[in-house]
Amino acid sequence: MSFEKLARIDLNLLICLHVLLEECSVTYAAKRLNISQSAVSKSLTRLREQFDDPLFIRTAHGMAPTPRAQALLPLLDHLLREIEQLTAPAKFVPETSERHFKMALVESAYPLFLPQFLGDIFSKGPNIILDTQAWEPNTFDRLQRGEIDFGITGKDLNPKDAMLTLMPPKGIIFQELCRDTQRCIVRKDHPILCQADRAWDEEYYLEQRHIQVRCGQDDRWLLDYKLAEKGLHRDIAMYVPDFNSAASLCTHTDLVFTAPSHFAHYITAQLDLVVLPLPPELPAMAYNLFWHQHQEKDLGHSWLRELIISRCRDLSAS
Repeated sequence: MSFEKLARIDLNLLICLHVLLEECSVTYAAKRLNISQSAVSKSLTRLREQFDDPLFIRTAHGMAPTPRAQALLPLLDHLLREIEQLTAPAKFVPETSERHFKMALVESAYPLFLPQFLGDIFSKGPNIILDTQAWEPNTFDRLQRGEIDFGITGKDLNPKDAMLTLMPPKGIIFQELCRDTQRCIVRKDHPILCQADRAWDEEYYLEQRHIQVRCGQDDRWLLDYKLAEKGLHRDIAMYVPDFNSAASLCTHTDLVFTAPSHFAHYITAQLDLVVLPLPPELPAMAYNLFWHQHQEKDLGHSWLRELIISRCRDLSAS
């Protein structure tokens, strides 16, 4: 090992290179590093000299890493995480920690899970900050890049179904928190509630017009894939970005909203709505806590992870 060469390495330059490789933009790298664009440009000049490679070239779509730079990314990722572990405290003390944890959750998970563990987090760690964000299509990517610590969303239990809806990439670890089924939400004066002589079955369900929460970049949920297997489909009258909006709009329309059971019972207690069973047969799904494998040895991460899992394991679908 050449200690003389190692002594000449500037760790700040390596951090800058890592962020540049993730962002492929001097502007965005500067924002993440909280330094000026000129400082990033100067660091890039020094990095090019150190690695004897352009590292990035300009294209019509912005900066693109050279093959040498692309080869450096996994090495840098591993190196920086090892340094982070090396400098981490020998133990995690929640009582004195000022740790800032970031978590992305699907909207229906907020009323179900957060009340289970928030009290414990803030009583045991009075200075801890929990930054919650919406679950987005790129959440797994953000977990892999270390931008967030945890994610909570639903995942279908059958691997074949999960391939259609949500399949975690390599390196993402998950733990089941609870299982849930689907229910229908309608306004209390909905015409279907007055049809005593008509069974609430699949045929009647499909005669209705529906409101659908957009699932990431896909407008279809597992229910739609299962119906398509039988040559059937729902009449979707409206797409919305979130669960609360869908439920709220049901109070003013005859639209039917199909949603997870826990959320359905929670929101109908807040609004003037009625919960009905979902007539088409649909397998249960599971809410899971997701994290990246590079967090496994992080003591603070382990503390919060174990707390969340222990407080949520007794939940069950209603």
